[in-house]
Amino acid sequence: MKKLFSNKGLLLCGVGKMGGALLTGWHTEGLDLEKISVVEPNPSKWLISLKDLGLKLNEHITVEPEVCVIAVKPQMVERLLSQLSFSRTQNTLFVSIAAGIKIKKLNDLLGNRSAIIRAMPNTPVSIKKGVSCLIQNNNTSDEQMKLVETLFSVVGKTIWLNNENDMDAVTAISGSGPAYVFYLIEAMAAAGIDLGLDPKLAYRLAVLTVSGAGSLAETAKVPVNVLRENVTSPNGTTEAALNVLMEPNQGLSQIMQKAIFAASNRSKNLS
Repeated sequence: MKKLFSNKGLLLCGVGKMGGALLTGWHTEGLDLEKISVVEPNPSKWLISLKDLGLKLNEHITVEPEVCVIAVKPQMVERLLSQLSFSRTQNTLFVSIAAGIKIKKLNDLLGNRSAIIRAMPNTPVSIKKGVSCLIQNNNTSDEQMKLVETLFSVVGKTIWLNNENDMDAVTAISGSGPAYVFYLIEAMAAAGIDLGLDPKLAYRLAVLTVSGAGSLAETAKVPVNVLRENVTSPNGTTEAALNVLMEPNQGLSQIMQKAIFAASNRSKNLS
């Protein structure tokens, strides 16, 4: 990782939740911080502390970076790109993780000759357990794709898309998905507390159960419906719970579909 970039390095614009998660993962993996410049108007104490390790923070950037990662909120993208001070050529690869901002919009802002990759990572990249879906424009070279593949694969799994229209659904499922799982943990723990469990015990049981089930689903040789059936004994406790979760008209499947469709529609409307 330390020799990943040329002397031009990487410029990270925005260190909020997702930008911070990526930087945490890259730093943990050993990416040379001296090759990273950051633009962040409200830097945290942690971000400021990285300056001692060579990170360039809010410095005037005049030399074009090898990679510019756009990690600001969607409504801030146009303003950010208009304020970048370095001279743009075809040599800089722009990687946008701004939800809903299409490649066409980025082309309009950056110029039709720019190399652009849209990426949708999720916050588990901070512990190298993320998933990042990627799609490139026609100006992006194989070498640039390999560079971005390396950047995101060190913090989790990478999946290249064939159709940019899939990005809205990807955003709704994996980009926003960790929040759904965290809320599931909250709900399971709250139910345990209502049943009389100590809050710390209820929370720990919920976290470990979700974590273990996810790991099992990832490594199992059978589909998740088989895993579910393996836990479900006839007339047992699991079946009693699933009868509620799988109610035909208001069960978990219908709720999740409604939620994910809402997230996908919001992604479509952000551009």
